[in-house]
Amino acid sequence: MTRPLAVFDIDGTLVDSRASIHRAAGEAARVLGLPEPSYDRVRQIVGLTLDKALHVLEPGLTTAELADFVAAFQASFRAMYEAGHEEPLYPGVMESLRRLKRDGWRLSLATGQNRRGVARNLARPEWSALFMSSHCAADGPGKPDPAMLFAAMAACGADAASTVMIGDTSHDMAMAVNAGVHAQGVGWGFHTHEEQMSAGARHVARDFPDLEAALDRFASAAVLA
Repeated sequence: MTRPLAVFDIDGTLVDSRASIHRAAGEAARVLGLPEPSYDRVRQIVGLTLDKALHVLEPGLTTAELADFVAAFQASFRAMYEAGHEEPLYPGVMESLRRLKRDGWRLSLATGQNRRGVARNLARPEWSALFMSSHCAADGPGKPDPAMLFAAMAACGADAASTVMIGDTSHDMAMAVNAGVHAQGVGWGFHTHEEQMSAGARHVARDFPDLEAALDRFASAAVLA
């Protein structure tokens, strides 16, 4: 029997980091004397590697200024965590992950976070036992390049036909398309239903029960293939 592989994005899919990412971008912009970006501008860059994301946000920066912007963004996040901040999980995350694991799914992570961010999330209760592998932009090309998905499939012993990428941004959906895997969107994160569908999503879940139903359909089709 084929054991399907579910590869999850983190920010905007499992973890509600909308407020903290917008805050860090605003604080970093103030350090450089730049206009504070609106949430709508910030949400569109989430999922990309940090240097690429901030370059999209402020394309006129020199290489040195971009490096300062990245450093200021990271410093803002460090200050938040040192003050005890932790982004909450979306309601229903743990129940869905446990159920998938119990049903025989292989689980992996593919995120635009750096390795420090991945380690921080894997320190959450149960996460290290739930996920077989984790992949981030520090390991190679970031989204929408398919490298992370290829690495996840190799680590978990899966093929494209049995793999689904679950994310909340057009970058996640484009990465799935580029890797030839099933693109499953979620509607509670950073990008809209329309933005995800235009990038290749097969379906955008309204909530976790809707996501679980979509994954059940995918698993049934994978078994029959």
